[in-house]
Amino acid sequence: QFGFKKWKSHVTARPWEDRSEIVKELYSDLTVLRGPAGSTVTCGNVLYLLLFGWWLSLLHGLVAAAMFLTVVGAPHGRLCWDLAGYFLWPFGKVIQKVEVPKSQEAGVGESSALLGGPTPGRWRPRCWEGTGYWRRLGTAAWLCLGYPPLALCHGLVCVASWLLIVTIPVAKLSARSAARVLLLPWGHPAVPLQTEVPPEGEVILCCHRAANPYYYKYSVHGLNVFAVNLLPLVLVTLLLGYLDSHNHLTSSTLKFSLALLSIMPLSYYIGMAIASISAQSTFAVGAVVNATFGSVTELTFYISALLKGSREGSACYAEVVKSALTGTLVGCVLFIPGLCMVIGGIRHQEQRFNSRSAGVSSALLFLSVGGVFAPTLFSKVYGKLVCGECHNVTQNPLGHYLCHNCHFDLMDNNGTLYYSHVQPLVYTVSLLLPAAYLVGLCFTLKTHSHIYDIHVSGCHMPGHHHSAVVHWSRWRALVILLLSTLCMSACADLATEHISPILTNSTISQYFIGVTVLAMVPELPEIVNGIQFALQNNLSLSIEIGNCIAVQVCMLQIPILVLFTIFYPTNFTLVFSDLHVYASMFSVVLMNYTFMDGKCDYFQGTVLVMVYFILLAVYFFAPSPSGC
Repeated sequence: QFGFKKWKSHVTARPWEDRSEIVKELYSDLTVLRGPAGSTVTCGNVLYLLLFGWWLSLLHGLVAAAMFLTVVGAPHGRLCWDLAGYFLWPFGKVIQKVEVPKSQEAGVGESSALLGGPTPGRWRPRCWEGTGYWRRLGTAAWLCLGYPPLALCHGLVCVASWLLIVTIPVAKLSARSAARVLLLPWGHPAVPLQTEVPPEGEVILCCHRAANPYYYKYSVHGLNVFAVNLLPLVLVTLLLGYLDSHNHLTSSTLKFSLALLSIMPLSYYIGMAIASISAQSTFAVGAVVNATFGSVTELTFYISALLKGSREGSACYAEVVKSALTGTLVGCVLFIPGLCMVIGGIRHQEQRFNSRSAGVSSALLFLSVGGVFAPTLFSKVYGKLVCGECHNVTQNPLGHYLCHNCHFDLMDNNGTLYYSHVQPLVYTVSLLLPAAYLVGLCFTLKTHSHIYDIHVSGCHMPGHHHSAVVHWSRWRALVILLLSTLCMSACADLATEHISPILTNSTISQYFIGVTVLAMVPELPEIVNGIQFALQNNLSLSIEIGNCIAVQVCMLQIPILVLFTIFYPTNFTLVFSDLHVYASMFSVVLMNYTFMDGKCDYFQGTVLVMVYFILLAVYFFAPSPSGC
């Protein structure tokens, strides 16, 4: 429903039997044997051989030779020698733990499923038999000389393949090898087998494919793998930002880019935490949490920018914040729904969505946009047009004049117009918009929640229910929410601290920087979720994602910024440039026209995206705002 982030399908655990076979394969353990599935020579497996397989095999062979030289570590050397051939091409093989037969100690051959028949017993010194001393000595040699380099290399392979995402099976393979295979106790050797032969012992490791393109759907405790992989980026950003404050190691541009990228995973965690708490709480608690933290991602950056502009006495930061607010509104109204329509339309010829819920959001958008830009329109009507410099182009005193840097002055007669008329209007609008937001929450989540009931893939999904099992408990979600908010504040502070070189040295209009980079980068997690919903033929949620953010921009974020300026005066006033007004109003009108019939295809989505790109081109070629 509007106002709440659309993470509901991700915060609740979907029943295992309802998942597709593709998703089940992603979470399958590497101890499960499968039937013949064709050739093991695939692009992913060959990529494993080129990236990891050859040098892992060589390393195990060298460690095997070193362990044979120690004599007491020869059993572990035999293990490494067997694993050298396994890690060169582990696909279609299985590592099995078997007990050493009594007959082996007597010199009788053991049964090998790999070779399919009896094999001669391996020679071992008589001093090994029946003694624990040599076993302890051999284990010590293995743990000191053989295991550390192998564990380190498997750890590197695990991290590298996990970051590549599609090669997560290789990460599981390396992690299980370091934690289980290489630490097998004495008397439990690992034997590589062919999967066609049913093993009689415990299966330790079995890998069929090195890569799977569907691992972008993989999640860890409800967290998408992309958000998990981007979490170390936050730590790197904070360390570089606060330990290298004088830019000895990196530049301000790099720190700004890292801080902006770090906002993406943090906004994901904040959205997940809000949805988890809301799914386990009453309507009132959910509404309070959403209203308090729902816009914390954007507000932390905007407030930090306004504070920096106030300290430096520059009006440029306030203009950049207005550009970011407008860019978020336009992007969420045009780009997010349009992109979801295009991508969803490629798979589905025609998609239908809940036109009634979209109509509610459209009405709220009209209300919010009208309220936000009312002070701007008021100033255009009653303000005095003031120009910086005018030239007579006809050499005639009564001829035409060419004027530059013209704007509406609100400070005529000692600021009577602004302080007596515009400012009270701004405060009035800033009180009415949050009140309308609360009414909308009550309407969509309490009294008329049934209009958000949707059907996805043949199953009925109510718009608001609490029957599903949530991944995170309330306390866990609350801790993650507070920590993410704290890190978000630090990253926003770093971004605003190092944005000055970009604003001053860039040849691109500051309008364009605010409308694109500062507005849409924090919304990338929302865009990804909207695309996933569209691919599942659930366009209603994709549209609600954009509408939700746009409504919160107008009804929560802007009133909070106005309230903030009351207690801490800044250069921020609720008077936007003409370009922002025209772009926002045109976007809302076009969106409302597109959503009237309750169905769409990729052509309508293309129209929305193209209009968005046209507006970006306008901002790109627009002159920089005054004060920048």
